[in-house]
Amino acid sequence: MSPAATPNPLRQASYQASAHDSAQLLPDTGREVAFAGRSNAGKSSALNAIVDQRGLAHTSKTPGRTQLINFFAIDADRRLVDLPGYGYAKVPPALKRHWDAFLSRYLETRESLAGLVLVMDARHPLTDFDVQMLGWCRAARLPVHVLLTKADKLSRGPATAALHRVERHLREHGLAGSAQLFSALKKDGVEPARRVLSGWLGLEAPGGRPRE
Repeated sequence: MSPAATPNPLRQASYQASAHDSAQLLPDTGREVAFAGRSNAGKSSALNAIVDQRGLAHTSKTPGRTQLINFFAIDADRRLVDLPGYGYAKVPPALKRHWDAFLSRYLETRESLAGLVLVMDARHPLTDFDVQMLGWCRAARLPVHVLLTKADKLSRGPATAALHRVERHLREHGLAGSAQLFSALKKDGVEPARRVLSGWLGLEAPGGRPRE
Protein backbone atom coordinates (compact mmCIF):
# COMPACT_ATOMS: atom_id res chain seq x y z
CA MET A 1 0.00 0.00 0.00
CA SER A 2 1.39 3.41 -0.94
CA PRO A 3 1.93 5.89 1.90
CA ALA A 4 -0.75 8.49 2.53
CA ALA A 5 -0.15 11.97 1.21
CA THR A 6 1.56 14.27 3.70
CA PRO A 7 -1.10 16.41 5.37
CA ASN A 8 -0.79 20.17 4.99
CA PRO A 9 -1.45 21.78 8.42
CA LEU A 10 -1.03 25.21 6.82
CA ARG A 11 -4.33 24.66 5.00
CA GLN A 12 -6.11 25.49 8.26
CA ALA A 13 -5.04 29.14 7.97
CA SER A 14 -7.90 31.63 8.22
CA TYR A 15 -8.07 35.42 8.40
CA GLN A 16 -7.58 36.74 11.92
CA ALA A 17 -6.83 40.48 11.95
CA SER A 18 -5.16 43.41 10.14
CA ALA A 19 -2.86 46.15 11.40
CA HIS A 20 -1.89 49.56 10.05
CA ASP A 21 0.47 50.45 12.90
CA SER A 22 2.19 48.91 15.91
CA ALA A 23 -0.74 49.56 18.24
CA GLN A 24 -2.93 47.27 16.11
CA LEU A 25 -0.55 44.29 16.04
CA LEU A 26 -1.68 41.05 17.64
CA PRO A 27 -0.07 40.12 20.99
CA ASP A 28 3.58 39.12 20.51
CA THR A 29 3.14 35.49 21.60
CA GLY A 30 3.38 32.06 19.97
CA ARG A 31 5.06 31.75 16.57
CA GLU A 32 4.48 33.46 13.24
CA VAL A 33 6.05 33.41 9.79
CA ALA A 34 5.80 36.51 7.60
CA PHE A 35 5.66 36.83 3.81
CA ALA A 36 7.22 39.88 2.17
CA GLY A 37 7.93 40.85 -1.40
CA ARG A 38 7.93 43.58 -3.98
CA SER A 39 4.48 44.63 -5.11
CA ASN A 40 4.55 42.72 -8.40
CA ALA A 41 6.53 39.64 -7.31
CA GLY A 42 3.52 37.35 -6.83
CA LYS A 43 3.57 37.22 -3.03
CA SER A 44 -0.16 36.65 -2.52
CA SER A 45 -0.26 33.94 -5.20
CA ALA A 46 2.71 32.18 -3.55
CA LEU A 47 1.08 32.30 -0.11
CA ASN A 48 -2.21 30.93 -1.51
CA ALA A 49 -0.40 28.08 -3.30
CA ILE A 50 1.51 27.08 -0.16
CA VAL A 51 -1.56 26.96 2.07
CA ASP A 52 -3.62 25.41 -0.76
CA GLN A 53 -6.37 27.99 -0.57
CA ARG A 54 -7.28 29.97 -3.63
CA GLY A 55 -8.32 33.21 -1.95
CA LEU A 56 -6.69 33.43 1.50
CA ALA A 57 -4.40 36.31 0.49
CA HIS A 58 -5.90 38.90 -1.81
CA THR A 59 -4.47 38.86 -5.34
CA SER A 60 -4.92 41.70 -7.78
CA LYS A 61 -3.77 42.76 -11.21
CA THR A 62 -2.94 46.11 -9.58
CA PRO A 63 0.36 45.83 -7.66
CA GLY A 64 0.49 47.18 -4.13
CA ARG A 65 -3.07 46.38 -3.05
CA THR A 66 -1.90 44.78 0.22
CA GLN A 67 -1.41 47.89 2.36
CA LEU A 68 -2.01 46.38 5.81
CA ILE A 69 -0.26 43.67 7.79
CA ASN A 70 -2.71 40.77 7.59
CA PHE A 71 -2.64 37.93 10.12
CA PHE A 72 -3.90 34.41 9.33
CA ALA A 73 -4.33 31.99 12.24
CA ILE A 74 -3.33 28.34 11.85
CA ASP A 75 -4.15 27.51 15.47
CA ALA A 76 -4.19 29.33 18.80
CA ASP A 77 -0.39 29.73 18.84
CA ARG A 78 0.69 29.87 15.18
CA ARG A 79 0.12 32.44 12.46
CA LEU A 80 1.07 33.43 8.93
CA VAL A 81 1.54 37.14 8.28
CA ASP A 82 1.12 38.85 4.91
CA LEU A 83 3.17 42.06 4.87
CA PRO A 84 2.44 44.99 2.53
CA GLY A 85 3.95 44.63 -0.93
CA TYR A 86 7.00 46.83 -0.65
CA GLY A 87 7.53 49.32 -3.38
CA TYR A 88 4.02 50.38 -2.34
CA ALA A 89 2.93 51.12 -5.87
CA LYS A 90 1.03 54.37 -6.37
CA VAL A 91 0.81 55.46 -2.73
CA PRO A 92 1.80 58.88 -1.30
CA PRO A 93 5.41 59.36 -0.14
CA ALA A 94 4.24 59.84 3.47
CA LEU A 95 2.59 56.42 3.44
CA LYS A 96 5.75 54.85 2.00
CA ARG A 97 7.77 56.36 4.84
CA HIS A 98 5.24 55.04 7.35
CA TRP A 99 5.51 51.49 5.99
CA ASP A 100 9.31 51.60 5.84
CA ALA A 101 9.48 52.52 9.52
CA PHE A 102 6.70 50.12 10.55
CA LEU A 103 8.16 47.11 8.73
CA SER A 104 11.68 47.77 9.98
CA ARG A 105 10.41 47.93 13.56
CA TYR A 106 8.25 44.83 13.09
CA LEU A 107 11.07 42.70 11.64
CA GLU A 108 13.67 43.80 14.18
CA THR A 109 11.59 43.64 17.37
CA ARG A 110 8.83 41.03 16.89
CA GLU A 111 9.76 38.19 19.27
CA SER A 112 7.20 35.71 17.90
CA LEU A 113 8.54 36.06 14.34
CA ALA A 114 10.24 32.74 13.57
CA GLY A 115 11.24 33.46 9.97
CA LEU A 116 10.58 35.51 6.85
CA VAL A 117 9.61 34.20 3.43
CA LEU A 118 10.98 36.76 0.97
CA VAL A 119 9.34 36.60 -2.45
CA MET A 120 11.37 37.77 -5.45
CA ASP A 121 10.55 37.61 -9.14
CA ALA A 122 13.02 35.05 -10.54
CA ARG A 123 13.49 37.27 -13.61
CA HIS A 124 14.51 40.30 -11.49
CA PRO A 125 15.95 39.12 -8.15
CA LEU A 126 17.79 41.24 -5.59
CA THR A 127 16.23 44.59 -6.37
CA ASP A 128 17.12 47.48 -4.08
CA PHE A 129 13.99 46.71 -2.06
CA ASP A 130 14.94 43.03 -1.74
CA VAL A 131 18.42 43.92 -0.53
CA GLN A 132 16.94 46.37 2.00
CA MET A 133 14.65 43.65 3.34
CA LEU A 134 17.57 41.21 3.63
CA GLY A 135 19.48 43.88 5.53
CA TRP A 136 16.66 44.13 8.06
CA CYS A 137 16.70 40.34 8.44
CA ARG A 138 20.45 40.37 9.05
CA ALA A 139 20.08 43.11 11.68
CA ALA A 140 17.37 41.08 13.42
CA ARG A 141 19.27 37.78 13.01
CA LEU A 142 16.07 36.48 11.46
CA PRO A 143 16.08 33.33 9.26
CA VAL A 144 14.94 34.02 5.70
CA HIS A 145 13.76 31.72 2.92
CA VAL A 146 13.72 33.24 -0.58
CA LEU A 147 11.06 32.13 -3.06
CA LEU A 148 12.08 32.93 -6.62
CA THR A 149 8.60 33.12 -8.09
CA LYS A 150 7.44 32.99 -11.70
CA ALA A 151 10.25 30.51 -12.38
CA ASP A 152 8.05 28.93 -15.06
CA LYS A 153 8.69 32.01 -17.18
CA LEU A 154 12.42 31.17 -17.40
CA SER A 155 14.23 28.29 -19.04
CA ARG A 156 16.30 26.01 -16.82
CA GLY A 157 19.64 27.78 -17.34
CA PRO A 158 18.55 31.33 -16.43
CA ALA A 159 16.41 30.04 -13.56
CA THR A 160 19.36 28.13 -12.07
CA ALA A 161 21.62 31.15 -12.52
CA ALA A 162 19.14 33.35 -10.63
CA LEU A 163 18.98 30.81 -7.80
CA HIS A 164 22.77 30.61 -7.52
CA ARG A 165 23.03 34.41 -7.52
CA VAL A 166 20.63 34.69 -4.56
CA GLU A 167 22.30 31.84 -2.67
CA ARG A 168 25.67 33.54 -3.15
CA HIS A 169 24.27 36.84 -1.85
CA LEU A 170 22.94 35.12 1.29
CA ARG A 171 26.33 33.49 1.96
CA GLU A 172 28.39 36.61 1.30
CA HIS A 173 26.24 38.75 3.60
CA GLY A 174 26.16 36.30 6.48
CA LEU A 175 22.41 35.64 6.33
CA ALA A 176 20.79 32.61 7.95
CA GLY A 177 18.88 31.79 4.81
CA SER A 178 17.99 29.49 1.95
CA ALA A 179 16.44 29.92 -1.48
CA GLN A 180 14.45 27.95 -4.02
CA LEU A 181 12.73 28.27 -7.38
CA PHE A 182 8.94 28.51 -7.20
CA SER A 183 5.94 28.71 -9.50
CA ALA A 184 2.47 29.32 -8.08
CA LEU A 185 1.00 28.64 -11.53
CA LYS A 186 2.66 25.24 -11.95
CA LYS A 187 2.75 24.47 -8.19
CA ASP A 188 6.51 23.85 -8.53
CA GLY A 189 8.38 24.17 -5.25
CA VAL A 190 5.27 24.13 -3.06
CA GLU A 191 6.28 21.13 -0.92
CA PRO A 192 9.80 22.40 -0.07
CA ALA A 193 8.33 25.78 0.93
CA ARG A 194 5.75 24.07 3.16
CA ARG A 195 8.48 22.11 4.90
CA VAL A 196 10.40 25.29 5.74
CA LEU A 197 7.29 27.01 7.12
CA SER A 198 6.20 23.94 9.09
CA GLY A 199 9.66 23.69 10.63
CA TRP A 200 9.73 27.34 11.67
CA LEU A 201 6.23 27.06 13.15
CA GLY A 202 7.01 23.85 15.02
CA LEU A 203 4.49 21.83 13.04
CA GLU A 204 7.11 19.15 12.30
CA ALA A 205 10.84 18.57 12.79
CA PRO A 206 12.46 22.02 12.53
CA GLY A 207 13.33 23.01 8.97
CA GLY A 208 14.93 26.36 9.69
CA ARG A 209 17.43 27.72 12.17
CA PRO A 210 15.72 29.20 15.25
CA ARG A 211 16.08 32.87 15.95
CA GLU A 212 19.00 33.60 18.25
